[in-house]
Amino acid sequence: MEGFGVHTSMWTMSWDRAGAERAIDGAVRYGMDFIEIALLSPESVDTRHTRALLERHGLRGVCSLGLPERAWASVNPDAAIDHLKLAMDKTAEMGCEALSGVTYGGIGQRTGLPPTPAEYDNIARALEAAAKHAKALGIAFGIEPVNRYENHLLNTGWQAKWLIEKVGADNIFIHLDTYHMNIEEKGAGNGILDAREHLRYIHLSESDRGTPGEGTCDWDEVYATLAAIGFRGGLAMESFVNMPPEVAYGLAVWRPVARNFEEVMDNGLPFLRNKARQYGLIGGAR
Repeated sequence: MEGFGVHTSMWTMSWDRAGAERAIDGAVRYGMDFIEIALLSPESVDTRHTRALLERHGLRGVCSLGLPERAWASVNPDAAIDHLKLAMDKTAEMGCEALSGVTYGGIGQRTGLPPTPAEYDNIARALEAAAKHAKALGIAFGIEPVNRYENHLLNTGWQAKWLIEKVGADNIFIHLDTYHMNIEEKGAGNGILDAREHLRYIHLSESDRGTPGEGTCDWDEVYATLAAIGFRGGLAMESFVNMPPEVAYGLAVWRPVARNFEEVMDNGLPFLRNKARQYGLIGGAR
C-alpha cells in the first residue's frame, strides 16, 4: 500500500462498471499509484471488470467501507463477519491489496452513550474472524478511527491501538485520517505517534473535507511526524465533492466543500504531493 493514491469519491461512490471506468481513468490521468475503492455494495461489484481495468492501467487498488446498520459489529457481530468476509472476497477478486475503513461499525452509528465493554467484546470477535479471513486471502485488513459525530466507538489513534491489542490479531493495521484527527487528537502528531506501531495507511483530508491546503489541518505537523516514524505506507487523498444523500447523511456533509473535483485535484493534489516530497515521503516529480 505504498505510494500516493486517491479515494474514488472524487469521481463516484457507485462502483458499477461506469463508475469504475470513470474513476480509474481519472486516477490514471492524475498519475496516482493506487486508487481506494468505496465498497458500499460489495455484492454488486463486477470484480473481473475492475481487475481487468486495474491491470490494464498498472494501477494498484485498496478497498474501504463502513458497515451497514444490519451488520454493525457492536450489535450483530455474526452479520458483521459475513459482510466483511464478502467484502474481502471481492477485494481479493479485484486484485486489491487491502480492505480498511470503518470495518468495526457504521458511519453515523451512535447510541447516545459511551461505548460499553459488551460492544467492544462483540467488535473484537468480529475483527478476529475478519483478520483470519484476510490472512487466508493474502490481503491486509485495517481499522479507521473516525470522529465522534460519525461513530462513538473508535475516535483516536490510541483507541485503535488498544482495540488491535484487545483483538490480538497480528495482521490488523491502523488507518488514520487527518480530517478526523483534526477534530479528535491533541495534535495530529500525537495521534500518529500513538498509532505508529500499526500505522500503514492515512487519508489526507482537509478540515472541511474540501481542497487540501485551504483549511486548518497542520500539514507540516502531519508530514513531519510521518517522516519521523519512518512511515512507508499508503498516502490517500480524500475529499467529498458530490455525495449521494445516503452517504452525505452519515458523513454529515450538508454543503459543497469545493466547486468541483477539478478544483480539488488541480490545487489540492499538487499541494499534498509537494509536502510529501519536502518531507521525503515520496520521490520523483509528476
